[in-house]
Amino acid sequence: MSVQMAGKKMLLGGEWVCRDQIIEVCDPQDNSLIDTVPAASAEDMIRCIEEAKEGAKLAAAMPVHERMRVLNAAADYIEMHRERFAVTISKEGSKTIREATKETTRCIQTLRISAEEARRINGETISFDQMPGSENRIGYYYRFPIGIIGAITPFNDPLNLVAHKVGPAIASGNAIIVKPATVTPLSALLLAEAFAHAGLPPKVLSVITGYGHEIGDILVTHPAIRMISFTGGLEAGENIVRKAGLKKMSMELGSNSPVIVLEDADLEQAVESNVSGAFWAAGQNCLGVQRLYIQESVMSSFQKKFVTRTEQYIIGDKQVQETDMGPLINEKEAKRVEALVNEAIEKGAKLLTGGIRKGAFYTPTVLTNIPENCRIANEEIFGPVVLLYPVQDLDHAIQESNRVDFGLQAGIFTKNIEKAYQAIAQMDVGGIMINDSSDYRIDAMPFGGVKKSGLGREGIKFAIQEMTEPKVVCFKLSTEHFR
Repeated sequence: MSVQMAGKKMLLGGEWVCRDQIIEVCDPQDNSLIDTVPAASAEDMIRCIEEAKEGAKLAAAMPVHERMRVLNAAADYIEMHRERFAVTISKEGSKTIREATKETTRCIQTLRISAEEARRINGETISFDQMPGSENRIGYYYRFPIGIIGAITPFNDPLNLVAHKVGPAIASGNAIIVKPATVTPLSALLLAEAFAHAGLPPKVLSVITGYGHEIGDILVTHPAIRMISFTGGLEAGENIVRKAGLKKMSMELGSNSPVIVLEDADLEQAVESNVSGAFWAAGQNCLGVQRLYIQESVMSSFQKKFVTRTEQYIIGDKQVQETDMGPLINEKEAKRVEALVNEAIEKGAKLLTGGIRKGAFYTPTVLTNIPENCRIANEEIFGPVVLLYPVQDLDHAIQESNRVDFGLQAGIFTKNIEKAYQAIAQMDVGGIMINDSSDYRIDAMPFGGVKKSGLGREGIKFAIQEMTEPKVVCFKLSTEHFR
C-alpha cells in the first residue's frame, strides 16, 4: 500500500487517488475551509468493491499474529501523532479539543482491544455422540470471515466510530469499505493513513469520500457486500434495511436516553454527570442524556443545581482548552434544534435556561413542563437540550422512560440496590448505567439498543461475532477406532 498524505485524496483499493469533483470540508465554528476531499463517483464505488474482492482474500489469509501486528502498529502511529488527530477531529466536527483528545485516546484503545480480540476468535468441540447412531463421529466448529463489509459512519465521532468498524473487521480477517460522513471525512482518512503506515495489505481497507446519493446505494445493495455496519439516523437506517437485500446488518440508530434520579441519590454527583452527559459534543451523541426523571421530593433542589451548573458551561472556540462546548455540526442543525425547542415552548414547555442560537452555536438548554404532544418529547434531539420531568416514584419513572420508541442506554441514580435492580429488569434498553449518566461507555462493552435504536451490537468482541460465521466440521471415523 503506497503511503501519501491523505488530505485531498481518498484511499481506493490500496491507492491514494484524487478526483476533479471535490467536497469542501469546513469548520462549523466559522465555516472556514479546512481542506477538500474527492467526491467519488458511482464508478469509483464499483471499482472499489471489485478491488475489495481481492482484499477479502488477502485479509482472510493473514495469520492472526500479523493482524495483531498491523492493528497495534496503527495504534502506535495514532499515539505518535495524537495531537494531529485530535486537532483534525476538533476542526472538522463539533468537539472541543479536550473532547477530541479523549476520542483519539479511545481510538487507540479500540485498535489495541481489536488486536487482543483477534487471538480470541475461537470455536469449540461438539459432542456428536449425543445423537444415537453418531458414536463414530467427532467434530468442532470454528469462525471464518464473511468477506467484504460496508461501513457507513457518522460525523459525531469521526475517528473512533470508524475504528469500531475497521478494527474488528481487520481482526476477523475481512475487507472493509468505509464511507465516512460527508462533513467529517478527514479523520477517517487519517485512520486509513495509520493503517497504510502499519503495513496493512492493499485492498483490505478503502475509505471512499463522497455523497450518499452518488455512492451509498451501490455500497448498500451490491451483492458482494456481505454486511452493512451503519451508525446514523433512524430514517436512513430503515432505508438501508429496505434496500440492502440478503446480507448481515449492524444498525446503531440513536436514542432518546432517559436517566432516573431518585430521592436517595447523591445530587451533586447526579448533576455533574448528567450535565456532561447532556452537553458533550454539543449534545450530538446518541447516548446523550435527553430526558431526566427526578423524584418529586428532590425535583426543586436538583433543578436549581442543574440549571446553575449548566449556566457555568463555557461556550466558544473549540481549540481553547477551557471551552466546554462548541457549535453543532452546521447552522442547519442548530436551526433544527431551535425549531424543536420553540415548538415545545409554544405548546407550554418552560425554558429554564438557554434557547439562544448564534449561527451554528446553540446554548445549553434546559426545559421543563414539556407536553407529550411536542416532537422534542418523543424524538431524538441530537443537540444540547435536556428535558426535566418530575415523577412520583420509581414505577412512574420506568413507565415514562419506556414510553418512547427508542431504547439504547439509560441511567439511574440511587443508593438502593433493590431499586437499581428493578430498573435493570424493567427498563427497555440495551444498557443501563447505575449512578452514571446514559452516555457512559467503554470500547470493550457490547453496545447497541432495542426497539428503534438498532440491530446487533458493536464493541470489538461483539462486532467480531457479527463479522464472522461459524463453520461446522464433522469427521465420520471408522467404527474400529471406538472398540
